[in-house]
Amino acid sequence: MKKLIIGRPILSLGLLVFLLSIVACAVNPVTGKKELSFISEEQEIAMGKQSDPQIVQMYGLYENQTLQNFINAKGQEMAKISHRPNLQYEFKILDSPVVNAFALPGGFIYFTRGILAHFNNEAEFAGVLGHEIGHVTARHSVQQQTKATLGQVVFIGGLIVSPTFRAMAQEGQQFMQLLFLKYGRDDESQSDELGVQYSTAIGYDAHHMANFFNTLNDMRAGTSAESLPTFLSTHPDPADRYQKVNAMANDIQKDIDASKLQVNRESYLRMIDGLIYGEDPQQGYVENSTFYHPSMRFQFPIPQNWQTVNTPSQVQMAPKDGKAAMILTLTEAANLQAAAQQTAEQYSLTVVEQKEISLNGMNVLAMVSDQANEQSGQTVRILTYFISYNNMIFTFHGLTDKASFDTYVPSFNQTMRHFTRLTDQSKINKKPDRISIQKVSRAGTLQSILQSYRVNSDRMREHALINGMDLKDQVAAGTMIKVITQ
Repeated sequence: MKKLIIGRPILSLGLLVFLLSIVACAVNPVTGKKELSFISEEQEIAMGKQSDPQIVQMYGLYENQTLQNFINAKGQEMAKISHRPNLQYEFKILDSPVVNAFALPGGFIYFTRGILAHFNNEAEFAGVLGHEIGHVTARHSVQQQTKATLGQVVFIGGLIVSPTFRAMAQEGQQFMQLLFLKYGRDDESQSDELGVQYSTAIGYDAHHMANFFNTLNDMRAGTSAESLPTFLSTHPDPADRYQKVNAMANDIQKDIDASKLQVNRESYLRMIDGLIYGEDPQQGYVENSTFYHPSMRFQFPIPQNWQTVNTPSQVQMAPKDGKAAMILTLTEAANLQAAAQQTAEQYSLTVVEQKEISLNGMNVLAMVSDQANEQSGQTVRILTYFISYNNMIFTFHGLTDKASFDTYVPSFNQTMRHFTRLTDQSKINKKPDRISIQKVSRAGTLQSILQSYRVNSDRMREHALINGMDLKDQVAAGTMIKVITQ
């Protein structure tokens, strides 16, 4: 590190003039105040458009036309009364069990099917919809990027891999930074306020927005870090947030006839009847340390105690200490040699050795390569199997630092060499859990009613959470509740 010389200006006059020339002074659409911004509205919209296809590719869209029509209708209705009605908003449902909703710059709003399963009425959904639109209208992503440059790259699909290996996901840097951008407490409070304002403006009772935040807080209690709702991890959640949103709702309802505000519990529950809940086995699942993919008809073993993150675009595996990783993905290359060449060029790999082998009736090209990191001085060594299967080429990477490579090669080979065809019909035909809406025939506690539906004791709390209730709560006859079935 160079020492600063006392009396020498840190910035030259020419550099200072250049920096000032590229900074625009914009008016924030929500506050009406001028603020410095490095990003124009056109650039903001372009950022969202560039990132949206990658989000969709990564998670996939959940195909449910009834829900999609509802979200589009409510989203566009709310967009029109927002502070930025000129934007071309897009609203999408992602095929992910994670409890999350988020926004990208320029008006791209996403809800996972996981969060839709946890809403219990339209008013809860509308509050979160308003919250996410609020991030867009207040230009929070733009403000964050103006205040600081993008941070360390987040590896595509999860947080299970240590920083040593994140260079393998260079193409995903920008959109993942936007997706996992952590807003400050002031931004969150402002978005909560806008959520109350916007949802009330289209006719919903914003007290239910507060109730949903309370549900999320209940989800956090007694859960492991892996099962913590992403909505909480990316949206700081002060202890008094529930009270603050309720107070905002009380305040905004002083000047209107609150009796006309909607909740619409039953109509919402009818819409999510049959919604896939949790992991969809057809997209791949882990059972007894084996990964099965029924749709693509393959399977492979996972090393004991390794964690797994599965998305439509790839499968990641890593030990808890993050000192190694395996990644399975598809390549669009025409043949094995082309796949190896493209991979080496894309990730600046130095090929150490490669050879063609036959594996479980499949043609495979095995390659060992190095990736040097000039900044850290570290070298990552990678074992890659390019596997030709069912007219597709799968790329299976195993990577760790060069010094540890010999330690992890047996685990890499054990998994990759046992990549094979899935023929077990019991694994192929595995069905997902779904939300089933039931009308209670007799009054009782939620727990006693769930017992009448033969819900296992180890899933009682889970059922209470998705219903936004406590197991001891009294449920009146005729009330609709959610039951997880297959």
